[in-house]
Formats: sequence, structure tokens, C-alpha cells
Amino acid sequence: MNRNDELAQEFEARRAHLRAVAYRMLGSVSEADDALQESWLRLNRAGGEGIDNLGGWLTTVVARVCLDILRSRRSRREEPLGPHVPEPIVSREDGMDPEYEALLADSVGLALLVVLETLAPPERLAFVLHDMFGVPFSEIAPIVDRSPDATRQLASRARRRVRGARPEPDVDLNRQREVVGAFLAASRAGDFDALLAVLDPDVVLRVDRGPLPGRGEREVHGAEAVVRQARRFAHLARSARPVLVNGAPGFVVAPRGVPQAVVGVTVAGGKIVAIDLLADRARVRELDLRALED
Repeated sequence: MNRNDELAQEFEARRAHLRAVAYRMLGSVSEADDALQESWLRLNRAGGEGIDNLGGWLTTVVARVCLDILRSRRSRREEPLGPHVPEPIVSREDGMDPEYEALLADSVGLALLVVLETLAPPERLAFVLHDMFGVPFSEIAPIVDRSPDATRQLASRARRRVRGARPEPDVDLNRQREVVGAFLAASRAGDFDALLAVLDPDVVLRVDRGPLPGRGEREVHGAEAVVRQARRFAHLARSARPVLVNGAPGFVVAPRGVPQAVVGVTVAGGKIVAIDLLADRARVRELDLRALED
């Protein structure tokens, strides 16, 4: 086996970990795979020379590539019309696709990714690498071009944002299914009292329609306000198909079998605390929706 074959083998052994880092950094499976491809090219060019800790070296390279992607994304993105819902991972209701299990370890729910989207790129990198993967601040600091103490502050600031905006979801998947099922049943029946019963008083609804303007608010806070918004979408609930969205119960809206929206639901304390709706048709068409196949 030559050196290139050895490097390829070692890279593949670490692919799941590196892909998980990249997905948390970017909130996109396709961009995460692009980051891994670029990282492999850099490793191949380096030839492994002078690399004592290949795992650490690759994690650093993936982080640098992701940081460049985040900065480029921010520089070219126009003023957002509302929340940006990251690329959800949709699986069959009865279980996760093994291809995505490593990506979603440690409950990387859609609501968490939405919060991460609000962080500045260096904050996101410091939080993801340190809090999610235990990388020391001394190793993160050179990536973000700051001192270890300043990097610690980046992660601390991000941590406060995440804790303040993301409720801890329930761990009982069956109970979550019951709550989401009750939400759909109430929506289909137009039973708005029943809807109020499953919504947390401080529930937030975030709608990502993409760059095009449309009717309705894009971010709604409070159970009564969410119910008023839900009245306009009651007919869509009839075409909702239950799935797992980032490992938690959610649904895909597919009238006449054509997917139009993916909805992630966060359940905490037996109530729905967040609803994240990706209704950007162009982005929905690009998703892996094999879970809808019979």
C-alpha cells in the first residue's frame, strides 16, 4: 500500500467525525461534504508530511474550510427577509437512516441549528469545536486568529445565546410523537382550542420562505399568535406526512405527493416550544426526501 492509499484509508476512518463537525458548523449536508472534499485535497497535497496528530490536523483543516464557507456565505447573502432554517435531515418516522446517525448524535435538532445560524462565524466555530467536540481553546485560537482567552470568550458568548434561545427537548421520542400527532390532528380538524393545549405559551414559529416575499409573518412568538397563523395553513396539515426531522418527530407538507415544506418541531415539557418551517421551494427540492418513498 502506497502513502496516498494509507492517507485515504486514514481519512475514511475519520470521515464520520469530520462530517459531524462540518454539519454542525454549516447546517448543510451538501456543504459539509464539500468541506470534506476540500480537506481531503489539502491532506493529499500535504502528503501527511510533518503531521503528528492526523485526527487533530484534519479537524483543524475542516474547521478552517467551514469558517471560510461561513464568511463567504455571509458576505454574499442579501439582507435576510426572516429566519434562515438550515438544511434539515429527513428520515422515515420509524427510524433514522444509518447514513445520518453520526451527523445527528447528541441531539443536533433543527432548533439548535437555527440558533447557531444567528452566531458570528468565529463564535459558531469556537462553540462547536469546544462545547460539542471538546477541542481545547489553545487549538481553536489559531483558527480564529485570537488568543486562547479571547477564544474562550467567543465560546462563552455563543453558549449564552444558545442556552437563552434553545429549550432542552424531551428525550422520550414516543411522547414527542404523541404531541406532534395531536398538533396535526387539531390542525386538520380546525380545533384551535386543542392547538393551544399542545403549544407552550412562549412557543416560537419560524418560517423560511427563501428570498421571495410572501404573505404571513416569518417569525411569530406566543401560543395565541401561532394559532392565528395556523388558521391560514390548516388545509396544508391534511397533506402532512409524519417523518423524523433531525431525529425528532416532524412532518413534510406534500399536497398531491409534491413536497412543499419540511417542518421541524421541538417538544419540551410535553409542549411544543418551537416550530421551524422550511418553505423555500427551491431548497426543498434539493433535499434528500427518500423517507417519503413507499
